[in-house]
Amino acid sequence: MGDLPEVMLAAVYRAPGRIEVEEVPVPRPGPGEVLVEVGHCGVCGSDVHLMVEGWGRADMVGGHEFSGTVAALGPDAGDWRVGDVVVGGPSPRCGTCRRCREGRPSQCEARGGPVLSHAGGAFARYTMLDHRAVVPVPEGMDPRVAALAEPLAVALHGITRAGLVSGDSAMVFGAGPIGALTVAALLARGVAPVRVVEPNPRRRALAGELGAHELLEPDDLETYPPWEPERISARAVDAVLECSGKRAAMEAGLHQLCRGGRLVLVGAGMEAPSFDPNRLLLNELVVCGSFVYDHDGFDRAMELLASGAIDAAVLVEPEDVGLDGLGEALSGLASGAVAGKVMVVPDLLAARR
Repeated sequence: MGDLPEVMLAAVYRAPGRIEVEEVPVPRPGPGEVLVEVGHCGVCGSDVHLMVEGWGRADMVGGHEFSGTVAALGPDAGDWRVGDVVVGGPSPRCGTCRRCREGRPSQCEARGGPVLSHAGGAFARYTMLDHRAVVPVPEGMDPRVAALAEPLAVALHGITRAGLVSGDSAMVFGAGPIGALTVAALLARGVAPVRVVEPNPRRRALAGELGAHELLEPDDLETYPPWEPERISARAVDAVLECSGKRAAMEAGLHQLCRGGRLVLVGAGMEAPSFDPNRLLLNELVVCGSFVYDHDGFDRAMELLASGAIDAAVLVEPEDVGLDGLGEALSGLASGAVAGKVMVVPDLLAARR
């Protein structure tokens, strides 16, 4: 580890909307740890919650959708080698509780701490991980594309929770980063039609480029009063995947389901929705949550990215940004001025200094 620098640049969260690029110590890996030099890190909707809306804690370094290269290893760090190209994967789970044995590691009974307590740390030149939380990148895959593996794994878990089978239809609320990947994954799996509800014209257009069958604005949707719980929309689908985290979208989504349909809450939000219990009861609707990944989510995400069935050129913004561009990227995503996935490249800033 003698070749590692003593300090590195990192984008540090100070207050809502205020990100400062600072020098911080380069961590040294301890037992079972891997130090990764970050190549690309995508900006996630949760980063907007943490660093624009103020959900995060001061002094944290965000970023968890990244690809990079193993730079150093601690003792007992598995079979990794310096130079391996990797992405950050799921946090290790206990593997022995009931939920882990059922193949549902996202619901590990030993999972502790607040859901958003781990912000990632990849908006920096280096980030540290448990060696079990690192996933290899297939040979020949563009690391910029590989950085989509984590959010794609999130999208795939939402589709798993939706229980969709061949011949089913779906509607996606919100065509932000996770919503757009959900649309792409649904189309790659042959779900049809895929309808998208998105108020922002840029994001609606992106969903159209991906191949969505119908593009809608919220006002296009029918909703029904509580005294008409059995009325079903002409656009009703088998599953609604709500990716915006907005109360109005969750509530409207329930009205877009066929009988026996399922509303999957993928997007995080702070406003609690209100659902008509009679609509749920009479039509046997299901409302469920979707948190992080399937047990094989990263493997399937890598396979899908490698297949070419998902067009990364449509999903990712054409220009990468340095650490000093993170604040502007977060603002653009929060306002909807930016439609695609923004990739942060820590070396872009380092190269200019």
